[in-house]
Amino acid sequence: MARILCAWSPNWAIANWRRRNPSDSQPSPFGLIETVKAVRRLSAVDKAAAAAGLFPGQKATDAAALVPNLVTAEAETEADAAALTALVDWSVRFSHAVAAAPPDGLFLDITGVDHLWGGEAELVADFRTRLARNDLFFRCAVADTPGAAWALAHYGKGAEIIAPPNGQADLLAYLPPAALRLEPEAAAQIERLGLRYLFQIIGLPRAPFARRFGKQALLRLDQAMGRAEEALTFRRPPNPWFARLAFFEPISVLEDLQRVSRDVAAKLCARLELESRGAKRFELTFHRLDGKAYPLTIGLSIPGRDPARIAKLFAPKLETVDPGFGIEVVTITAEAVEVLSGRQARLDAAREAALEEGLAPLVDRLVNRLGEDRVWKSAPVESHVPEQSARPDAPLGATVGWNPETPRPLRLFRRPEPLDLVLALTPDDPPRQFQWRKQTHRVRHAEGPERIGAEWWRGEIDEVRTDQVRDYYRVEDQEGGRFWVYREGLYEAGVPAKWFLHGLFG
Repeated sequence: MARILCAWSPNWAIANWRRRNPSDSQPSPFGLIETVKAVRRLSAVDKAAAAAGLFPGQKATDAAALVPNLVTAEAETEADAAALTALVDWSVRFSHAVAAAPPDGLFLDITGVDHLWGGEAELVADFRTRLARNDLFFRCAVADTPGAAWALAHYGKGAEIIAPPNGQADLLAYLPPAALRLEPEAAAQIERLGLRYLFQIIGLPRAPFARRFGKQALLRLDQAMGRAEEALTFRRPPNPWFARLAFFEPISVLEDLQRVSRDVAAKLCARLELESRGAKRFELTFHRLDGKAYPLTIGLSIPGRDPARIAKLFAPKLETVDPGFGIEVVTITAEAVEVLSGRQARLDAAREAALEEGLAPLVDRLVNRLGEDRVWKSAPVESHVPEQSARPDAPLGATVGWNPETPRPLRLFRRPEPLDLVLALTPDDPPRQFQWRKQTHRVRHAEGPERIGAEWWRGEIDEVRTDQVRDYYRVEDQEGGRFWVYREGLYEAGVPAKWFLHGLFG
């Protein structure tokens, strides 16, 4: 059963504004103003302003009349949204699946991770305590569904509410209709009919309720009660391959970072080995005391789960981590997870063992040092056009072999280079002599032609021309050099043929 934590800050915008303007110590009451449909309204108020009877959405002129000493500032919605995104990224230390709930909250899927803190109550308490240290005060609720968690966080009694599994209905019963995340007009209309609590709505016939208030209101009710699914848009895709280490005292020394990298990698790799799996990509994240995170990523050419090898690949990147006042949490996730059976000592497994123990670690070091786009091999592509018949592929990836009947150079020139002083009998003989880069080559052996035309079926038939036809030859000169040359066009009246060099054989 899923367990969702909803965190909500009723003074999110006010807190962010004061953090961005620490020198402006504004006396209470205080509020932020935004323009809504050409009308200036309050977008957020602090506790003193709320105690004086002000509320978000109120006209600024009415608020000024009620509280003459009200101090206001312009709302910064874009900055608040950026701060919420930063908070979502910070929250991955508690759960890898975190979703923003604009404008002032977020959801965490804490299914299966609460035991790391000793239980859901301990996780929620730690979460709120760390936020409070940064003057961010949140109300939190845990329930089986996002809708129920949102309702309890916004309208429940208490700053920390944990609904027992399958026990959220009793806690939702005495909440107002607005707890269903309805439009304000719909919630107000329901209350005007005397339906002030959700238990009154739950008992209504479904069809008349949907006709009166719309299908959206019925859907929100079903989502809160767990009768309808609700998909959250997580900042990062949910990843079950996740491990975490928290420290009693912050660490900052490079040797400590190396040690915890091995420890957390060993913790994750133990799970991978238990389920006979390996991964091609790992992300190691160091979380500082001030909330900033430093993610590091490495990739493997073939799936692996050796913690020592993974930590060794992370080691050169640890020098880029600025520990600040200390690292308090380190997390690691595995991506591109595949089934990986245990290595067996069989004669027919010699190639796989050689790759894992010899070539693969070397390729991994080169890829992580030089970049994924710098280390690759050519793989064939089904295309008649030579320029489109190969693509970069993983260095150790399994690919289909090249056609031995039509060998190709390993590397083609970026652009075919023209040849001069070509001597060849017409119409189909290979060249007997050509000049390339001001050097004359006399041909000793030749194979061909291999006629390759344009892929005419990909375009209009009227666009096909004979000058798009190429006749390729594999030639060898008297010094032993091997070339892949072609003649473009046919020997027809008024259409001179041209010769080009497209690649070299090793």
